[in-house]
Amino acid sequence: MQSTMNLLEAALSTQPAPYWTDKLKLSRSALHTAKTRGHLSPAIAGALAEELGQDVKTWIVVAALESERDSACKTRMMKRVAKLTSV
Repeated sequence: MQSTMNLLEAALSTQPAPYWTDKLKLSRSALHTAKTRGHLSPAIAGALAEELGQDVKTWIVVAALESERDSACKTRMMKRVAKLTSV
C-alpha cells in the first residue's frame, strides 16, 4: 500500500518544499516535521493529493490510519484500504 511519504515524495519530485509550504499555506517546518514523524496529517495529505490530481478521500484515510497506534483494528483497516486502492 502507498504511504503518505510516497505522496510527499511525488509532490517534492514536481516542486521543492518551499513551493508546497507556500501553496498550501503551511508553516516552514510542517513538511520537515512530517518527514521526521514518517507520515503526513490527513489535511496536508488531502491538500497535496488535490494539487497532484489524486484521490483526496483515499489519501485522507491513509493519513488518518498512519497516525493511529498499532492495533488489530488498524491492521484490518490498512488491509481494507489497500484492497480498495489496488482495484
